Amino acid sequence: MNGYGCEYCSNFVYDEDLDSYTCGVDMDEDDCARLAEGRHDRGCPYFSAGDEYQVVKHQAI
Repeated sequence: MNGYGCEYCSNFVYDEDLDSYTCGVDMDEDDCARLAEGRHDRGCPYFSAGDEYQVVKHQAI
């Protein structure tokens, strides 16, 4: 497992229509089912650590 939750992933984006955060990865049904059942041995294969430095750097400009 990668040791991080979705809230640390750069694919975890706010959806205004749902008024909540969701995964922004376009997964097929099989991948969604495997994630929901916890069948990934090493955590989410789509996990991408967000680069907080880049976010802050962009906001400062």
